[in-house]
Amino acid sequence: MLQTKRLALRPWTETDAESLYAYAKDPDIGPIAGWPAHTSEEESLDAIRNVLTGAECYAICKKDSDEAIGAIELKLNGHTDMTERDDECELGYWIGKPFWGRGYIPEAATELIRHGFEDLGITTIWCGYYDGNTQSKRVQEKLGFIYHHTCDEVPVPLMNETRIGHTNVMTKEQWSRTQKS
Repeated sequence: MLQTKRLALRPWTETDAESLYAYAKDPDIGPIAGWPAHTSEEESLDAIRNVLTGAECYAICKKDSDEAIGAIELKLNGHTDMTERDDECELGYWIGKPFWGRGYIPEAATELIRHGFEDLGITTIWCGYYDGNTQSKRVQEKLGFIYHHTCDEVPVPLMNETRIGHTNVMTKEQWSRTQKS
């Protein structure tokens, strides 16, 4: 488990299916990130068993509650299409709509980025967003990610469509410089 001032990041458990469904059923959450809104608690349980299983995938919880209100992950090699290197990964995240605008994702991501660089030996973290997802773009800018490239035809298989995708990057050296200032 990882902790921040206000949050606990812990592994997902099957008992989180109810809270996952409560937030993941919102059509403003998944589709903008490339996955369909959940249609049942069973679908959310399936996601916990088969999707939210990465070694560095965490449920985001407020410290005063064990309720999962979002997800954050460093997708390691084999779980991302952004890199094939073992010393690189992709940062992915989402949070339930009632918690938007409170700074929880930047707070959780700051700790996960630190963990990746300091504890896991990661040298580069990639992060992306689909065109139109201005909230995700702002989070990545706040965190210090730097624009790398845009792809005009990114397949989004779970949504059966193609989108414009923007990719940002942060290196350990870049991150280290921001920690000293």
